[in-house]
Order: sequence, then C-alpha cells, then structure tokens
Amino acid sequence: MILGLGNPGPRYELTRHNAGFWVADNLADKYNIRLERHKYASLYGKGEVEGLEVVIAKPMTYMNESGKAAKSLLSAFSLSPEQLLVIHDDIDLPLGKIKKKFKGGDGGQRGIRSTIQSIRTGEFARVRVGIGRPEDKDDIVDYVLSPFDEEDSGLINEAMEQAVQAVEAALKELNKRSKSTED
Repeated sequence: MILGLGNPGPRYELTRHNAGFWVADNLADKYNIRLERHKYASLYGKGEVEGLEVVIAKPMTYMNESGKAAKSLLSAFSLSPEQLLVIHDDIDLPLGKIKKKFKGGDGGQRGIRSTIQSIRTGEFARVRVGIGRPEDKDDIVDYVLSPFDEEDSGLINEAMEQAVQAVEAALKELNKRSKSTED
C-alpha cells in the first residue's frame, strides 16, 4: 500500500503540503496505474511497481485525518502496517531533499500523527519529501499551504523524480524484509 498524503481539492492542489500527492501521481503515471476508484476515504488504483502488486492511494480526507483512509485501506486489502509506505512533505528537510524511514514517530507531521493514531503503530515505511521551513515558525501553516516559488520549480521536479526512485527502492527493501520474515 502506497499512500501519498495531501489535502483534496483545487485550493490545495499546488501547495507544499501536497508533495505526497504529487509523488503518488508521478508514480502512478510512470507505471500506468489509474487513480480513479473512490472508496475507503481515498482515490486509489491497483497495479504493479517493480514487479510488486501495489495499491497507490491518496486520502480524500484532510491531512490531519489521513489515518482514517490508511486504516480503511489496510483493512479493505487485508494488509498489515508493515506493508504500508506513506509519502509526505517534511519541513525538517531542506527543499528537494528526500529521505526514507522505516518506522518512528510523527516528527510533528499531522498526517503521520493521524496515521499512527489510527493504525496504532509507527511501524510503517515513509518517504519524506523536504519542503524547507519558513523563517518564522509562526508561519508554518501558511507556509505548507502555499505554493512553491516559481524559481523552485526545477528543484521540485527533480525532487519528485528522486522521491519516485526512493519509493521504488523502499518497496524493494520492504519486499526483502517481508520475504525474510516468511522464511
């Protein structure tokens, strides 16, 4: 299960907070997976990435309620939290930096916090997409809900490609981990 976090609707479409949606869309495009099914509080599609059967989904809840979709999707497809990969924006990483993480806390990211609370564990993989941080911490909400600056577009496109590659690498690693626990 690949879950790209963001906020639904045109108002949020181009905002920093939707980096997870963008990566999910890029991954779906690359592997010809159509995200057109509306169910489980999500927009999702099924297909194959790197030889693995996957579901790529975007919660149609707001970021702070992403856990509802995560829980519903895991249940509907009989998957465990260890089979979940969440893609999300991260203000603690510089703009364009991509990091994989295989478990942990929420780091202040409310979509991750909601997911951990809903599925009752932090034992799931993440691909963190750096969006940078505003100079004034009081501006965080406005910052994440604002679009990227025009001059950052090249860097963002490159970051999206790197994030797709990070998801592919994380899937391979998750597959190896699940096979080693089966032996």
